[in-house]
Amino acid sequence: MGITLTDEERIHLRRVGGDLPPTPPETVDGDKSTPDPADFPLPPPTSIPTDVLDIDKKTPDRHVPRDPRLIRLTGVHPFNVEAPLTDLFNEGFLTSPELFYVRNHGAVPEVKDEEIPDWEFTVEGLVENPLKLTLKELISDYEQTTCPITLVCAGNRRKEQNVVRKTKGFSWGAAGVSTALFTGVVMADLMKKAKPLRRARYVCMEGADKLPNGYYGTSVKLNWVMDPNRGMMLAHKMNGEMLRPDHGKPLRAVIPGQIGGRSVKWLKRLIITDKPSDNWYHIYDNRVLPTSVSPDEAANNPEWWMDERYAIYDLSTNSAIAYPAHEEQLCLVGAPAKYRVKGYAYGGGGRRVTRVEVSMDKGKTWRLSKIDYAEDRYREAGLQELFGGTLDMTWRESSFCWCFWSIDVPVSELKDAKDILVRAMDESMNLQPRDMYWSVLGMMNNPWYRIAINKENDFLRFEHPTQPALMPGGWMERVKKAGGNLMNGYWGEKLGSEDVEAPVTQQAGDVKMTKEGVNRPISIDELRKHDGEEAPWFVVNGEVYDGTAFMKDHPGGAQSIVSAAGMDASDEFMAIHSETAKGMMLGYHIGSLDEASRKVLSEGDVQPDPSAGPRECFLDSRSWRKATLHAKKVVSWDTRVFTFKLEHDDQKLGLPTGQHLMIRLRDPVTREAIIRSYTPISQTDKKGYFDVLVKVYFDTKDRAGGKMTKAMDSLPVGHGVDFKGPIGKFEYLGRGECAVNGRRRHVKQFFMICGGSGITPVFQVYRAIMQDKEDKTRCVLLDGNRLAEDILCKEDLDTYALGNEEKCKLLYTLTQASDDWKGLRGRIAAPLLKEHVLREESSMVLICGPEALEKSVHIALNEQGWPDDDLLFF
Repeated sequence: MGITLTDEERIHLRRVGGDLPPTPPETVDGDKSTPDPADFPLPPPTSIPTDVLDIDKKTPDRHVPRDPRLIRLTGVHPFNVEAPLTDLFNEGFLTSPELFYVRNHGAVPEVKDEEIPDWEFTVEGLVENPLKLTLKELISDYEQTTCPITLVCAGNRRKEQNVVRKTKGFSWGAAGVSTALFTGVVMADLMKKAKPLRRARYVCMEGADKLPNGYYGTSVKLNWVMDPNRGMMLAHKMNGEMLRPDHGKPLRAVIPGQIGGRSVKWLKRLIITDKPSDNWYHIYDNRVLPTSVSPDEAANNPEWWMDERYAIYDLSTNSAIAYPAHEEQLCLVGAPAKYRVKGYAYGGGGRRVTRVEVSMDKGKTWRLSKIDYAEDRYREAGLQELFGGTLDMTWRESSFCWCFWSIDVPVSELKDAKDILVRAMDESMNLQPRDMYWSVLGMMNNPWYRIAINKENDFLRFEHPTQPALMPGGWMERVKKAGGNLMNGYWGEKLGSEDVEAPVTQQAGDVKMTKEGVNRPISIDELRKHDGEEAPWFVVNGEVYDGTAFMKDHPGGAQSIVSAAGMDASDEFMAIHSETAKGMMLGYHIGSLDEASRKVLSEGDVQPDPSAGPRECFLDSRSWRKATLHAKKVVSWDTRVFTFKLEHDDQKLGLPTGQHLMIRLRDPVTREAIIRSYTPISQTDKKGYFDVLVKVYFDTKDRAGGKMTKAMDSLPVGHGVDFKGPIGKFEYLGRGECAVNGRRRHVKQFFMICGGSGITPVFQVYRAIMQDKEDKTRCVLLDGNRLAEDILCKEDLDTYALGNEEKCKLLYTLTQASDDWKGLRGRIAAPLLKEHVLREESSMVLICGPEALEKSVHIALNEQGWPDDDLLFF
């Protein structure tokens, strides 16, 4: 059986390196004759990107050419994108690689073309016959298969959940779905060769993408892999051409019918086990926790993530409307009698979508649409050789692909309707729900898809629910801004006099940061007139705040506000500040940034001018700068020293004594910023490198560990990390001179009180005093810890104190001291403070430690007569 191709199609297939279907034989009179095969879809025309976009040139993906039409969902890097929905739909059943959605957790591994044949991967674990194969061997020694498969990100349509209540995931629109012809080897063939042991139950997969929490990995059940109807495969081609870098070049797993997160890219290992994967990304990604679990509860209780019942595998039934497009207008004057509404639908686990229904009256009545199952045309075509693999779907009933649906609706009905609703059902009678099931990660969102219809004079204007990423627009955003209740079951609208109470989901945990009645629109030009020390304005989540009144009292010092002036401070503010601080923002709210200005600010961080040449100092208070992790030294079981390499060997960090810098990492799953302040322990004038001491807070049975410290502990050497600063209200200028919020004062004696890793900012000031023989400032340092081995920087502290007994007094106290401990015992509390922190003229207390320590010290010292002006909390 063959297939008739146009000359253009045959040229296209040759260009992408695929094998052509056989040419039909010619008859005696020269006319071509074929057995009348079905005409199955071929890939759309493709234009392979050759240029690296400017936005990627400063990232680890500087080797990856990309299509500029793709919508970036997580800023500049890593690359997480979807195509505009109309562009995706218009390409048809198969998606070109350049518009295929991308979910990357980190940098794309660079694999040169000449290295591809020798790409190695293993099959290991609970097997009789471990395998180590090259890609060349995989292609030459195993049967090759070609099959159409739709991949869908578990976060598809998440933006709708984020509008209702922010999840821990970034904002996918409705285009996190794409389809291609994949060519490769059926995974079960490798399992048969490796011979899993009787107790083997799972196939764990691991990629080559090195991430903060290890290599990306996940698992599926072994019996699924062995089931031919599941169609799991290892693919090396996509639409007849070699996989492109963003799609797993040169080898990936493709798991049909399940969420895209199971289809591991850049595949290096298949590990056969008796339990699900213990990979960080398998546990903390791709789960739907109960809707009652709040973000705080999920963060503080690791047991939710360990429950395999909440892991996602099969896709849920879903559908969306592509036409009418968002903001499309239909002129009623001279309009045709009918309008064709159309879109896509998909099921999960190989289940076929059996009906797609459309409603024009809010779900009271439904009408059936027509469904085009393009996947069936491959079945009807019979056995084919395509793209170097055998395409044979005649025997398989599983449905691995999306379908397109359409329905012709009278324009007269559109004119009188308020919306268009669509829902799909699969062959197991799984039906899209009416209402949203909100969850912490915002995955598997599949309520009815609704387009709002707005009548404006002689036009109808259509609104989709949302727009992806930070793009404004959509009826959900409009309704929420107007105070509508998105969870009342009527999409924020009232039906008659009925007022339905919203589920707790909508507002739980929200903190109102905007002032009632403030509707002032502010432009980017007006904002940037307030980008200095005089009346600094800054933006959080699109709202504008005047920080002038809080500059004196801000715990991070006035510089923290000045550094954010004229800029979008959403990441820093939301990552660092407590619910109490967020509640205080009401008093500083002055207006909202207009939509055009929001788009300008959403384009990313302020970048330094490259024409300025090499910078003498690395840190910049108004933009994030990237340094590279150069080395990681283990100090103790829970303490590390991280050494970062600056931009060039002669560069200084640029951090004044007594101040701090911010470190920013991205949560590898949600892409939300994790930002914390640290004080380096290296000398302030050190060039080319700097060192940061970090105490790692690991998970325990009772509580979740430190999000930032665990992420830093997992950083691989060579990984880039973002830094910003300096920040802080205190600066030690030397020889007793210091400045607090810019006001100078002279200090004759410092009392330094710290606990645990709180030693680092104290140590910076202590070292500056001890190293300067002309500095006569006295120091009393009281350092509290649990055990002797918990005392950080002790060797350096003792060395600097040696020979400086007149101006230095070191006091260590332990709460769980051993019998041979000769220092102080007990917590830092009122009795110790009364004995060792005696108020004298021109004295100041520097305090840094856990919150409980800082609170108790504050109360005790106030009771001893110390005024707050003499107490400084780092």
